[in-house]
Amino acid sequence: MAEAAVTLDDKYTLDKGRVFITGVQALARLPMVQRQRDVLNGLNTAGFISGYRGSPVGGYDQQLWNARKFLENNHIKFQPGLNEDLAASAIWGSQQTNLFEGGKYDGVFGIWYGKGPGVDRCGDVFKHGNMSGPSKHGGVLLIAGDDHAAKSSTVPHQSEFAFVDASIPVLNPAGVQEILDYGVLGFEMSRFSGCWVAFKTTAENMDSSSSIDVSPNRINIELPDFDMPADGLHIRWPDDWIEQEHRLHNYKLNAVRAFARANGIDKVVMDSSTAKLGIVTTGKSYLDVRQALEDLGITEEKADAIGIRLYKIGMPWPLEPMGVHEFAEGLEEILVIEEKRPLIENQLKEELYNYPSNKRPRIVGKLDEKQQPLQSAAGVLTANQIASVIASRIALFDQGSEIQRQLRIMEAREAQLVQSKTDFARTPYFCSGCPHNTSTKVPEGSRATAGIGCHFMSVWMDRDTSTFTHMGAEGTPWIGQAAFTETKHIFANIGDGTYTHSGALAIRAAAASGVNITYKILYNDAVAMTGGQPADGGFTVPQIAAQVAAEGAKQVRVCADDPDKYPIGTKWPENASIHHRDELDNVQKDLREIEGLSILIYDQTCAAEKRRRRKRGTMIDPPKRIFVNELVCEGCGDCGVASNCVSVTPVETEYGRKRLIDQSACNKDYSCTKGFCPSFVNVIGGKVKKNKATETSGADLFEALPTPEQPKLEQPYGVIVTGIGGTGVVTIGALIGMAAHIEGKGVSVLDMAGLAQKGGAVISHIRIAKRPEDIHAVRIASGSAKLMLACDMVTAASVEGLSKVSKEETTAIVNTQETMTGAFTSNPDLPFPSGVFKDALRTATGENSTHFIDASRIATNLLGDSIASNLFMLGYAIQKGQLPLSLEAIEQAIELNAVAVDFNKQALLWGRRAAHDLTSVEKLATPKVAKPGHREIASSLKEMKEKRIEFLTQYQNAIYAKRYEDLVRKAEDAEQNLTPGFEGLALATARYAFKLMSYKDEYEVARLYTDGTFLGQLNEQFEGDFKIEFNLAPPLISKRDFSTGHLKKQIYGPWLIHCFRVLAKLKGLRGTIWDIFGKTAERRQERLLIEDYFSLMETVLSKLTRDNHGAAVELASIPEKIRGYGHVKEKAITEAKSQEKQLRAIFDNPELAKTAAE
Repeated sequence: MAEAAVTLDDKYTLDKGRVFITGVQALARLPMVQRQRDVLNGLNTAGFISGYRGSPVGGYDQQLWNARKFLENNHIKFQPGLNEDLAASAIWGSQQTNLFEGGKYDGVFGIWYGKGPGVDRCGDVFKHGNMSGPSKHGGVLLIAGDDHAAKSSTVPHQSEFAFVDASIPVLNPAGVQEILDYGVLGFEMSRFSGCWVAFKTTAENMDSSSSIDVSPNRINIELPDFDMPADGLHIRWPDDWIEQEHRLHNYKLNAVRAFARANGIDKVVMDSSTAKLGIVTTGKSYLDVRQALEDLGITEEKADAIGIRLYKIGMPWPLEPMGVHEFAEGLEEILVIEEKRPLIENQLKEELYNYPSNKRPRIVGKLDEKQQPLQSAAGVLTANQIASVIASRIALFDQGSEIQRQLRIMEAREAQLVQSKTDFARTPYFCSGCPHNTSTKVPEGSRATAGIGCHFMSVWMDRDTSTFTHMGAEGTPWIGQAAFTETKHIFANIGDGTYTHSGALAIRAAAASGVNITYKILYNDAVAMTGGQPADGGFTVPQIAAQVAAEGAKQVRVCADDPDKYPIGTKWPENASIHHRDELDNVQKDLREIEGLSILIYDQTCAAEKRRRRKRGTMIDPPKRIFVNELVCEGCGDCGVASNCVSVTPVETEYGRKRLIDQSACNKDYSCTKGFCPSFVNVIGGKVKKNKATETSGADLFEALPTPEQPKLEQPYGVIVTGIGGTGVVTIGALIGMAAHIEGKGVSVLDMAGLAQKGGAVISHIRIAKRPEDIHAVRIASGSAKLMLACDMVTAASVEGLSKVSKEETTAIVNTQETMTGAFTSNPDLPFPSGVFKDALRTATGENSTHFIDASRIATNLLGDSIASNLFMLGYAIQKGQLPLSLEAIEQAIELNAVAVDFNKQALLWGRRAAHDLTSVEKLATPKVAKPGHREIASSLKEMKEKRIEFLTQYQNAIYAKRYEDLVRKAEDAEQNLTPGFEGLALATARYAFKLMSYKDEYEVARLYTDGTFLGQLNEQFEGDFKIEFNLAPPLISKRDFSTGHLKKQIYGPWLIHCFRVLAKLKGLRGTIWDIFGKTAERRQERLLIEDYFSLMETVLSKLTRDNHGAAVELASIPEKIRGYGHVKEKAITEAKSQEKQLRAIFDNPELAKTAAE
């Protein structure tokens, strides 16, 4: 264990020793370090930070806000930029402070931050700022977030060349430790050279966590002997720009090179007395090279014997020449390993071009000596790819078989990678209750374009949205299209954050051009894509409405989830009107008819931000939840169409797939109730029931829980955690990392999230070692994970997940929870291929090394919230002896995290108990109330018939049920006698004759609400003093929507349950002359469907042959498509009848099926 007590504030307060910190937190600590170093050197400086968020520096501003008190104590001002360009201009201004009287400090050091596209945006100000230079005691660091794999971007990014174009030197740190080290060097380089200094970051060092050394004497700055001009290299006024260029190229860049050499920024880290092969690398690629060498078995001693020299470049531009020449001395070949376009490689070739031919080493990188591809400039490089390249180059100098044998093992492992035999994948999706679920819809016949932000995800949803632009240009491509197409109008989505950033200019351009366009400003009260930050500037909806009206909008419409939230007296433009979000379709239809610019502001707070605010108590948490009567539900999926919400989940029953609400994930948007279905009930005042048995039974049953063993830590221990973005899965990595740090171990944690945080596939790479220096690459190499903690089975069985495991190395602990992807919202019949995933995981890790456990169900039943499943899984792994950490350290990490400490400790404990005695835990987690009958799925045709006969008897009477029984018996007889050995027809007849005969009219809906099943399930899920409301559209009394013609649902109070009890008793009137409900077109249609089906099946059974048996089964199954209520069912019937006609032709002439197949 660590000698000193560990606290979360260590990352900002500890002035020596080691701290556990993320790359982004290291960036937040950096300005404090710089201020403290300045004070020790007798300088009274201040700091200024400005920029614009974006992955992989999307959370930087949040960390700065969290560290506000520490920043203020160190005289550091953080001012988020309205956009990247203006933020960079403000940084330039910070360097001008002491050009004028009144400066309060000796200098102001500045930090700009932004992702790759922001770097592109700032080309002009970067050139100006760098030409003029920083102040003498200031300095400028430009944090560039590059997304090499475009995981959270619309284009892969490499910012170095943009900085080269501005003549700005670039530093490229290789890990979290170097974030701090290079940051200090960067400021001092900036002050010495008079240049702004770029600082490249990637997900590998921003999204990773590590235990690093913060000792004050780590970095000792050496100022080189350099011939400075008399007036120095810093900012001044006035300053002729021709003189600026002269200073830059004749002095500043040379000063950069001299500083880099004096301070050993580029260095040989592995050498040989007989070096023949030199390897040059930088940044993230350096860590991958070290991992590749380790995987190939090349230790420092082995490298010496082979003749390998490894050169780590910290400043890839401009290349420091003297170090390069020393490195190249005596080498036969230099292999350059760098991701993306060749920057170092080209400089090396230029630097060594004039070497004598007998001394000049061969240089290979993207191409080999025969100009054949060696490393791709596209995508990212992996340690395995690099190992293969290194081994191929070693083979030219060393004929030893050991390395080639190791490479063959690695390649064989990669070649044997298991792949799931399904295209079922977890792609990012709108959060549960996200406003964009509704706001991105467009009327039939219209189309929309996307931009940057969460709403971008609409391009892969059923939203008639296609193409996108870079940030701030939303809608402007239409200016170039409108004159050349018959399309008269489009919608353009733009987020409120983008509007503030720069999008207002796009709206101005549209107004100036005169094109017909409706901008939908999606006001969700937060910059949701990067973590819920407030939009800079903080415009309100009325302010935006006034602005766009002033820009020339012909009409402004505001749609809101709660139009009454605007106070009386709120000033609106004359051409503005306010509407409920339920009117969105009609509002959009009106706007698309307007010539010129029109604006729709959709106002609803981000669902994730609502959840955060409710937890903090700053937003009202509505005492209302939604519950689904499963037997009333038709499984039609209209609730998914209406809400697009991932909290509406499937539940398999005897009578088909139904719906239920994931109460743990639900963000209370309530859009699901807009689906045309009477099964959705409002629960007012109730709370989700928790398992009281766990409060009394646990300690008694598990008092003697044994202390878990720990695996040996001879080599770095890799853990891969797979999960779903937004479910708290990254907490596992944070806790493991902190626990390892507490014990003084080396640790790195890399959370590959990015856009995947929005319900996508999240994978965390965790490496634990005895010492920090034992860890090189933060990613786990192919097939080398010791433990796979699969919190999500889909992500675990993905190509990336399976690539990290192997039978030789891995134990997999898999949560079998079947969490649907966002695709389920539009595909109600989407199957969850759990068997495929399980088979893939068993094949990849071995039958005996794969543990399947229904962690989400058990944890939710025990603790009342599915979020408990993450710590439950961690506890299970610990108790199984699969983590090289003590239980005490994990528990201390939970306490330090200071979030739901008791709850998380309980989840951890229950996971341990499950690992020790799963049977007892399962028993406690099983509800005491018997499972409802419809949840018990029949295992045979006989059982299926019996269930349905009983159901239809309750539905109507025994005579009615007898008719059903007779038809099924006929189907059984025909199938056995006419097509012996064939099966499926009787089963289909039993299932679908029942489906049609049990149509849900008013009597049946009333019965299914009052027969005890519904209330039993309701009381099993909720507790407290609650009441229920019903969302219904009774055909005889409901109004119709004037636009769609569909019946409109209304809310009915708890009194309706008494009416239902009466109505249920009147079921005997069904189909008689006294049946007032039966006279509607819908009810007549339902009765006609029954007669049509019986007639069809009489024909099918009489003409059944071996050749048409398949078509017969399909004909018998046609009612599967007939689901829903009202207009939903009407549409389904039309489609089903069309399919029936086609199948009938095939049944009558089986040769048609063969022709179609050919």
